[in-house]
Amino acid sequence: MNRIIKTTVLAAVALGLFAGPSLASRAAADACAAKLPANSQMIYAATVADVAPGVDLKDVVRSKTRSLVISGKLSRGDAEPAAEAAGACLKQVL
Repeated sequence: MNRIIKTTVLAAVALGLFAGPSLASRAAADACAAKLPANSQMIYAATVADVAPGVDLKDVVRSKTRSLVISGKLSRGDAEPAAEAAGACLKQVL
């Protein structure tokens, strides 16, 4: 029984080590986003859940930003600079 507990604890520690950089990256990205203007924060919030390794970040940001413009939450003129600023923070998630 003692061996099972040790194995379980070691597995949990190993998982924590692998999850650590990802969580740290998300924390850094969230801190970056907190300093953004409101429009960029809106794009960041709409996009961050879809950011993962292997995902084309530009496509995700473009798609989410387009949806915000179409829904009237973001003006077309503000979209590009806001998306670029949000993208800088979103890169930290990866």
